[in-house]
Amino acid sequence: MKKQTKAIHTPYPARDAFGALSMPVYHTCAYEFDNADDMADAFCGRVIVPDYSRVMNPTVMHLEDKVKALTGAKDVIAFTSGMAAISNALMAVAETGKNIVTSRHLFGNTFSLITSTLKRLGVEARLCDLTNLEEVKKAVDHNTCCLFLEILTNPQMEVADLKALSEIAHAKGAPLFADTTMIPFTEFSARELGVDVEIVSSTKYLSGGATSLGGLIIDYGTAEGFNRRIRFELLFNLGGYMTPHAAYMQTLGLETLDVRYRRQAESALRLARMLRTLPKIKKVNYTGLEDNPFHEISRRQFGDTAGAMITIDLEDEAACKRFINSLKLIKRATNLFDNRTLAIHPASTIFGNFTPEERRDMDVLDTTIRLSVGLEDVDDLFEDIAQALND
Repeated sequence: MKKQTKAIHTPYPARDAFGALSMPVYHTCAYEFDNADDMADAFCGRVIVPDYSRVMNPTVMHLEDKVKALTGAKDVIAFTSGMAAISNALMAVAETGKNIVTSRHLFGNTFSLITSTLKRLGVEARLCDLTNLEEVKKAVDHNTCCLFLEILTNPQMEVADLKALSEIAHAKGAPLFADTTMIPFTEFSARELGVDVEIVSSTKYLSGGATSLGGLIIDYGTAEGFNRRIRFELLFNLGGYMTPHAAYMQTLGLETLDVRYRRQAESALRLARMLRTLPKIKKVNYTGLEDNPFHEISRRQFGDTAGAMITIDLEDEAACKRFINSLKLIKRATNLFDNRTLAIHPASTIFGNFTPEERRDMDVLDTTIRLSVGLEDVDDLFEDIAQALND
């Protein structure tokens, strides 16, 4: 079956008693067993069946199975949010005396997790330019527990060479972890690009219009000991498993992901080209534009589409805030890849608690507006942006 067919027709873990076409929501905490031995096998991981919904639930398992079918992963585990997925993935490999090699170009909370939270636990953050392979080679050593990056950074929109980074990491025995939220996993093969563990905020494209929070760890089985530690240690000890209702909503979202994403990516490219005609916009940053410095590597790694996020730069922070305040159709909100188009000023919001010096080092500029392109008519979006700039 092709991917779109798999997204709809991946079978249930067990046949529904009433033959429901959509996986029912199993709003339950515990499950009855026929005998003590079956119960013991489930609790000790000798068989993979639900025992307690904090670590396994049939509705969540169905979402996990669909993602596994679409990606060819060895295992998929769903979490309550993208940050829960990232923190669990890193906790599975991090330990005192180890280091994580990554970039300053990270989502704000991911950056804080690595440079503050894990640092307090004795894990060193080694920050480098991941587009400079010689610099990466110097940073990675035999104490590196993983090399971590975002495949398209937010909001800098930088794209690094995944295959080259994986070779550097693997030469020192370290896995490559990639946050692939910005381009759906249906569009490219992270495994073929050398990624060992893929992490996704399923709140974004997958949820189907910002219906629910969620995160996914997509494990390709090449990071030693990773799977067992995630499934049989951290799920039990940290309690970050996805809720059944969120899994139901995201299963429905997955079924329409392809058609929604293609419309959003097509609209983003068209809008990016149109925005270049507005003189008050100093810069339009979108890797789908042919003259973007990351256009070729993005196309080579991720295919013909470049996602649904655009950034624009205005004259100064005051101009950015006037622009946001003047929007009439586009929503002033965080999140990405809602059905609605969203606008935010990252420097004063997502990165607002960082110092100006820290933001400068992260290349988060006061002049930047982030746009998440939704499903509206592109002409309407352009008109709203144009009027907001002239208000």
